[in-house]
Amino acid sequence: TEAIGLYNLGQSCCLNSLLQVFLMNIRFTRILRRITVPSPVQRRNNVPYQMLLLLEKMQCGKCKAVGPTDLARCLSEHRVKLFVQHDAAQLFLTLWNLLKKQMKNQELVKELSDLYMICIQENLACQKCSFEIKSNSSMLTLPLPVLDANSSRLKSLEDCLQYFFHPEELTGQNMCFCQQCGKKTTFLQSMKLVHLPQTLTLHLKRFCFESSSHTHKLSHPLPFPQELDFRKVLTEDQCQADDSEKATWQYELFAVVAHSGSSSCGHYCAYIRSLTEGKWYCFNDSVVSQVSWDDVKCTYGRFNLYWTETAYLLFYMKKHPQ
Repeated sequence: TEAIGLYNLGQSCCLNSLLQVFLMNIRFTRILRRITVPSPVQRRNNVPYQMLLLLEKMQCGKCKAVGPTDLARCLSEHRVKLFVQHDAAQLFLTLWNLLKKQMKNQELVKELSDLYMICIQENLACQKCSFEIKSNSSMLTLPLPVLDANSSRLKSLEDCLQYFFHPEELTGQNMCFCQQCGKKTTFLQSMKLVHLPQTLTLHLKRFCFESSSHTHKLSHPLPFPQELDFRKVLTEDQCQADDSEKATWQYELFAVVAHSGSSSCGHYCAYIRSLTEGKWYCFNDSVVSQVSWDDVKCTYGRFNLYWTETAYLLFYMKKHPQ
């Protein structure tokens, strides 16, 4: 009963893929089932409620696929355009913001944040004196470059993570004003990992913006593991967490949202591991099929083949949640 497809309403493959990733996450649906929207008028335009109705429709129906028509209509009321191509990372953030905004129960909002939000500490340190600025920020996804500063291709997901947390020296035009020195100086900018959520979302920045009018897709191979231990990937200097927090930083791959095609014309599907069966499924709109890990690895990418299917969003789940 889990592997139910969603009909494509017209360029809705991106929305369908993200909905499957949300609704196949048991921890997310536990939160969703506890929402209450008393007014029938409010229910029609409430995204979490319409998502709950879709979940029930998928679980109670005997069809191989259902149509997310009511939810799509609800999203259009909140300025999410229909019948247009969406970027999965941007639409994921939009859906998240609507879910968080329209859940009136603050306890559920906190649980939703605990489930998905990442905490990072940003550091700016003057290289001339001891002046330092530290600030914590939350983010829904880790936006990982797939190229380094010299436009060289990073070779694995672990390389992307290490590069993301690698300190950067701000020199020349990028120098910052130091309050202690009283002038612009060279600063060292770095980020440290403070907290990781139950469901971790990694955004592989496959779309490269060369100019305001042109974007191209980076399709080179980028392997990602089934199991990911941040304690082995990042150094001590790249972490700002105690041992009990870091003990939970062991993850298993839960889902992959993959993009095929070019930057201007493409298609999304989702590969998701069932949390109850442990089997991998490919959700391609209304068609759902069981696949192997080798099939999922086909989304690593390939050299000089821009229409190939490449992983764009990776969802990892904690192996030993607190």
